Amino acid sequence: MEKDNAVQGVMVDDSTFKGLIVFYPQFSRIDLVCEKMPSKQDDSIVFCAEAAFTHELLDEFAHSNIDGDHVSGGKRYKGAKCKDNSGAFAWFDDTTWEFINGEYSELLDSVAAAGGMGFGQAIIIHEGESIRPLWRDGVNQYRALCEKDGRLCIVDSRDEVSYEQFVAMLEDFAPRHALYMDMGAGWNHSWWRDSVGKVHEIHPVAEKSRYCTNWITFYK
Repeated sequence: MEKDNAVQGVMVDDSTFKGLIVFYPQFSRIDLVCEKMPSKQDDSIVFCAEAAFTHELLDEFAHSNIDGDHVSGGKRYKGAKCKDNSGAFAWFDDTTWEFINGEYSELLDSVAAAGGMGFGQAIIIHEGESIRPLWRDGVNQYRALCEKDGRLCIVDSRDEVSYEQFVAMLEDFAPRHALYMDMGAGWNHSWWRDSVGKVHEIHPVAEKSRYCTNWITFYK
């Protein structure tokens, strides 16, 4: 799928779909930044959020502590095994991306060769079809990376809801693809930049934010 035309900032839709807030980054490239969260002072970044799961709460960074193999800056790294990683997202460092349901090792090889990025996560919707089972319990503000009408977006639940409710809201939103993104206090710390360059935090830094390991990062 091709990317949006590069325009500065993020467009936010918090009214069209009840219960969801939709962020549309206007970007020219994407990377999976690992180890240290990108700085808000870097005005080339328009959106930043935790992507893949972190395996354990470690004081030192290791790529092997990111759940699932992943590609960052065009290089493939071996991650921890994760039974919940049922799919993946990859950006090919040109104008294309891909969501996959199922085994994604070959996809990561391809995207590394192309100089792109990619990570594994739990697939929620693929080719317009919901993926079962509903694998999460508990009430939370949930998040997914989606493709909607040929555009990439990040979709958050406005309030704390059950995972089943979040999936139902996504089904109503009707993206072609939706991939889970890591959430929960600390992991949900994220931010976006508007068209005049102002940074907006979506969720604040929390105690566990120091254990975060990787961030999907959109650049203008």
